[in-house]
Amino acid sequence: MSITFSDLGLKEPINKALVDLGYESPTVIQQKAIPQIISSKDDLKAFAQTGTGKTAAFSLPIVEQVDENSNHTQAIILSPTRELAVQIGKNIEDFSKYIPNLNVTTVYGGANIEQQIRQLKKGVQIVVGTPGRTVDLIRRRALKLNNVDWLVLDEADEMLNMGFKEELDKVLEATPDTKQTLLFSATFPREVEAIAKNYMENPVEITSGEKNQGSDNVTHEFYNVTEKTRYPALKRVADVNPDIYAIVFCRTRRETQLIADLLIQDGYNADALHGDLSQAQRDSVMEKFRKKNIQMLVATDVAARGLDVNNLTHVINHKLPDQIENYNHRSGRTGRAGNKGVSIALVNRKERSKLSPIERILKKKFVQTPIPTGKEICEKQLFHLIDKIEKSEVNSTEIDSFLPSIYEKLNEFSREELIQKFVSLEFNSFLSYYENAPDLNKISSRDRDRDSSSRDGRMSSDNMTRFFINIGRKDRLNPAKLMGLINEQGIDKNVEIGAIDILDTFSFFEIDKNYESQTLGVFEENQPDFNGRRVNIEITKERKGGGRRRSGGGRRRSSGGNSNSSGNNRGFGRVRNKNNNSSSGSSERRRNPRRNRRK
Repeated sequence: MSITFSDLGLKEPINKALVDLGYESPTVIQQKAIPQIISSKDDLKAFAQTGTGKTAAFSLPIVEQVDENSNHTQAIILSPTRELAVQIGKNIEDFSKYIPNLNVTTVYGGANIEQQIRQLKKGVQIVVGTPGRTVDLIRRRALKLNNVDWLVLDEADEMLNMGFKEELDKVLEATPDTKQTLLFSATFPREVEAIAKNYMENPVEITSGEKNQGSDNVTHEFYNVTEKTRYPALKRVADVNPDIYAIVFCRTRRETQLIADLLIQDGYNADALHGDLSQAQRDSVMEKFRKKNIQMLVATDVAARGLDVNNLTHVINHKLPDQIENYNHRSGRTGRAGNKGVSIALVNRKERSKLSPIERILKKKFVQTPIPTGKEICEKQLFHLIDKIEKSEVNSTEIDSFLPSIYEKLNEFSREELIQKFVSLEFNSFLSYYENAPDLNKISSRDRDRDSSSRDGRMSSDNMTRFFINIGRKDRLNPAKLMGLINEQGIDKNVEIGAIDILDTFSFFEIDKNYESQTLGVFEENQPDFNGRRVNIEITKERKGGGRRRSGGGRRRSSGGNSNSSGNNRGFGRVRNKNNNSSSGSSERRRNPRRNRRK
């Protein structure tokens, strides 16, 4: 007999709300976490892949136990993004709708802080917040956590990747030692283990699968591309899957907006989701995507963390993430709620080295898949059209009055001729577009050479300044820690951080050229240190011969290691837009058969 939510010890008002929401039986992580949190005050360290229902796993037992008659804040739930925080807050409101005196407030940056303070003053039992805004409210003494019974760190790995360690430390310090700490994470890198070690006491550990392993419902494919064929390959993936409903992951906000713009120009139902959008814009894009008015959402890793969508057919990695653990987060957006999904990586020759460590984490192999040919796409689209015609319902009431005139006009054509004309009318654009389309699987040696000379396949950007920094792998530096170090200096929060190269004793990073002087100034003024070592940065400039040199007249440093060993830590550059055509660079025409055929 299957386990129900009432079997887990939840009271009737919660079970009634769950029935209203369509919840039938708990997932594995819910079956393990809910009784554990209700029956014990032990700290909990839980591994749960994206899409396994971990929000309910930690929030239902809190709703079960919270004292609705007390106005003190009893639970604080931290989330890496405002979208995810809002989603968690809404879920808790839904779970507690039959508990009238239970109040939940969501606090995050970009919203009116005075309004949030007023809500807190009214008395709320559960607060969901992003780390930055939570710390701000603690400093203003508007949020008091001295009576907190539960502290939840949701997506702990992502909060650390985003450089929120200092904020996490401050929130943890503001809570009593008697609280129960619940740490939920999709992956468990060393930094998350360190938080568990420092701030949790003998935590119980539960998992809904092996740590860091990918979902069994997701298959993983990769396509060999060059920078010239990366965007055309993306379009062909969309064209060979007429009912695609996908997130396309890019590494930076600029690349995200560029790829979304190109897809829109080519007639696809697409839009962008990234940190440069206002909250209203982000909400609008996500609402359209949930309603499937957008078929392809182009997003950064951070922005996509707030999406709660169960029916994605594909996740497409336009560029692989810097942190290989993030691939698991990305691919976990599909294959949810028992559905099957496909995760696709577009990789050039240099980027293929990143697949092996991902395979070790997933315990799955990537399947090399040929880029669809024009003939394959036309065949798939044609039979998709025929299937739609076969399944379409005829509204006789609306069209009966027009049929006599239509029959008379088409009387001279045979059945076969009518079918041919109708299919041609609907399909000629695809046939025309792909008639002489090249085979993108045939990568020339010239293309390989061009990719090899572009810093691991990254295309240079005239809008970025490249900096030298005197710390590296031997200082235990990684891309996440470097981004955190940069963020700690107080540079504008909207600054774009580009390619990152971690070497043994020094590293390189790119920053938006508009922030070049500010970056130099704050590092000189703050004089930061990293693991006890004074940090210095200098601007690097291109040599005419193609090499790099540092400006500022400083003495030269030896590499201290093999630069080829840094491949797994390298960032990816941006796709440049020259005359709206350079991201493809392909002989394929920019006109697309999907134009003017949006759903």
